[in-house]
Amino acid sequence: MTTSDDTASFPSQQQSPPGTTAEMRPQPDHGEQSYRGNQRLRDQRALITGGDSGIGRAVAIAYAREGADVAFTYLPEEAGDAEVTASWGEQAGRRVAAIEADLRTSGACDGVVAAAVGELGGIDVLVNNAGYQMARDTSLEELDDERLQRTLDTNLSALFWLSRAALPHLRERPGCIVNCSSIQAFEPSETLLDYAATKAAINNVTVNLAAMLGADGIRVNAVAPGPIWTPLQPATQPEEKIRHFGENTPLGRAGQPSEVAPAFVFLASPADASYVSGTVLGVTGGRPVF
Repeated sequence: MTTSDDTASFPSQQQSPPGTTAEMRPQPDHGEQSYRGNQRLRDQRALITGGDSGIGRAVAIAYAREGADVAFTYLPEEAGDAEVTASWGEQAGRRVAAIEADLRTSGACDGVVAAAVGELGGIDVLVNNAGYQMARDTSLEELDDERLQRTLDTNLSALFWLSRAALPHLRERPGCIVNCSSIQAFEPSETLLDYAATKAAINNVTVNLAAMLGADGIRVNAVAPGPIWTPLQPATQPEEKIRHFGENTPLGRAGQPSEVAPAFVFLASPADASYVSGTVLGVTGGRPVF
């Protein structure tokens, strides 16, 4: 791998968590101009956590263009991004509900599900996408209690709380759950010790929930993205890593959120993935997920 600035994937940049799309250079592609829907999620009702930016925004746009009504969560600092995501969903002619929430308590997760049901009339698809990482530390001693708890609650506890609260609604038609895993579950980085552990746990939970909920007709799957250009990267990675972000993949580049969204569409589609449950689908630029 070269270290020349002339061949860097991205210009050096850094933000404070959670990061915003507007400050990113270049701007990520969420499928705003490219995604074409085919009504594969017609009249479905989806709740997407962390839907304001990055993969979540791309999934929200794709779902709306596939005919789904969409509710999504965002943090207060992400209100600007949330407005943009909502506008794209509305342009697709679907109902959109932007729900401000910090998912680190069970009460907040219960409230999000209640709000989504109130706005959309129910939930058919739950996308557990919201996540937190911090990759600027290099040792176990730097992993303080606050960061560890934030990572565990955002990435893993919230998945349990949201799935539990949504379950009565998912049983109605029945619906499905799509979790966001990561290449980190299979090839963990030392600087992402806590994050990688939560993603490996999500794989386990996905398979276990698929077995538990299969009798109800509820499918449970996960998508494992590789390096994807989202606000999470400049907000949590060292600047020197941003310059060559994604170059360690066989395809030699980072992916765009728009390249991940079709996997979430496929797994949510009752026609295309009716017999797919308990699987982890990799979108990694060639890095292995087995």
